[in-house]
Amino acid sequence: MKKLATLFALIIALSSMGQSKKISGVTLPGKLKLGESELILNGGEVREKYWIDLYVGGLYLESKSSNGKTIIAANKPMAIKLHIVSSLIDSETMIDAVNDGFERATEGNTKPIQAEIDQLIKIFSEPIKDNDEYILGYIPGKGVEVLKNGKSAGVIEGFAFKKALFSIWLGDEPASSDLKKGMLGAD
Repeated sequence: MKKLATLFALIIALSSMGQSKKISGVTLPGKLKLGESELILNGGEVREKYWIDLYVGGLYLESKSSNGKTIIAANKPMAIKLHIVSSLIDSETMIDAVNDGFERATEGNTKPIQAEIDQLIKIFSEPIKDNDEYILGYIPGKGVEVLKNGKSAGVIEGFAFKKALFSIWLGDEPASSDLKKGMLGAD
């Protein structure tokens, strides 16, 4: 009987892996292909400010984890998906948010990765509109590939950059504590 209960619990756990999730009218797919890796949705949430939904963020990993520090430090394939749900998000506000996020993520020491931050800012300088979708996908040995609406917008090299980028959402001073909790699977 004990073996049957263990088997049942395992089946339930495995069946929940890779399931899509609907947040603020946006469906985050349960799986995401990144290079040669197939990642699963770890969790997601809406980023809101003053009760206005701005974007839906989802975190994709090889296997589920609720430890932000471990995820940030991991040299493994992973991705953050951002789906814009508000016309209040434009290039200017995104660039401001990115600059602020890197300041917090690096404790004000952006100089070592400033060239990489500038590359990301250049990508976000292109017009941004409601329903645009970005994937910030880290591939070890390659860097962070940024996809906008399914098309590559550029690759930014450097593991230090990857760690700072993922710290924006998963670090000690995240963009939103609710978004961090959601990405880490705390539903």
